[in-house]
Amino acid sequence: MLGLRGGGLSRVLRAVPPAWRQGRRGVWPSLALARTAGSSGALDWRAPVPGAPRRRALSLSAAAVVNSAPRPLQPYLRLMRLDKPIGTWLLYLPCTWSIGLAAEPGCFPDWYMLSLFGTGAILMRGAGCTINDMWDRDFDKKVMRTANRPIAAGDISTFQSFIFLGGQLTLALGVLLCLNYYSIAMGAASLLLVVTYPLMKRITFWPQLALGLTFNWGALLGWSAVKGSCDPAVCLPLYFSGVMWTLIYDTIYAHQDKKDDALIGLKSTALLFRENTKKWLSSFGVVMLGALSLAGANCGQTLPYYAAVAAVGAHLTHQIYTVDIHRPEDCWDKFTSNRTLGILLFLGIVLGNLWKEKTEETKKPEDVRVENQQVS
Repeated sequence: MLGLRGGGLSRVLRAVPPAWRQGRRGVWPSLALARTAGSSGALDWRAPVPGAPRRRALSLSAAAVVNSAPRPLQPYLRLMRLDKPIGTWLLYLPCTWSIGLAAEPGCFPDWYMLSLFGTGAILMRGAGCTINDMWDRDFDKKVMRTANRPIAAGDISTFQSFIFLGGQLTLALGVLLCLNYYSIAMGAASLLLVVTYPLMKRITFWPQLALGLTFNWGALLGWSAVKGSCDPAVCLPLYFSGVMWTLIYDTIYAHQDKKDDALIGLKSTALLFRENTKKWLSSFGVVMLGALSLAGANCGQTLPYYAAVAAVGAHLTHQIYTVDIHRPEDCWDKFTSNRTLGILLFLGIVLGNLWKEKTEETKKPEDVRVENQQVS
């Protein structure tokens, strides 16, 4: 717990722009640094001292950034879920795995591709949320957690959301056109999944599977963007492991809404598995780890990668066996912890790739000259 007191505080206040002093509650001048509840895991300044002059709290969370935007833009930013970036991370991370595995031995991943896919993840996650909220506007009004979503609450009309969706998809197309032709075709093929997966909760108890097929498309696309085509021996196990991962985290997520879903007639794996949830999730976890190991073996990964896979296994074990599926707040915490899991695997891929020796094609000329001098 970090506190600030005394005369130095006034200098801090003067240095902080007014927009960043906004928050939901709190008084100054005594401050405590605490984590906000929610997906961003960002830091929040709160003021616990009664009787002090009332000022807005300083918050660095994604929600605070959205709330500081011009008021007419805020409903659109919330429609994209920019105030809850965990979904963007879960869409982006399989892309980073694939880009990392496709890097040349002894080299870092392609930073341009990582940034390009990061931009695409923000846009496509926003587009997916817009489509989801357009399909579910009547259902969202009946669920407490979703009743304040912009379309359900009437902040944005269906026509406005349709126009906004067109803008997001146009920008995403611009990102896609930066890739090779093979990747453009593969990226375009994913649009059918993006449009239809929000409907799956109406017709099957496995909407989490449809989400997994959609959210992990980047495991195929990242490799093809770097290499020019997909290597099935690497890409398919990686994609399959991502699908299993989504089944784990989104089933946990679905347990938050299972009572409401049952009342309004929506389906999910949470309602299908019920008290057997942990057994099912354990099975998915074992398959995920096996698929990750196969993908690593097929592209010659090294010790750091397998150490990261082992750490992922430990994370999954803790996540699955400690989650309380009857406590929505615990389900949310376990769900958001998957960002850490995904980053951990990405770091293992990067370090595992750096562990490899550079091939002759990737060695710099000066490195080759040094080796030749040593031999001679």
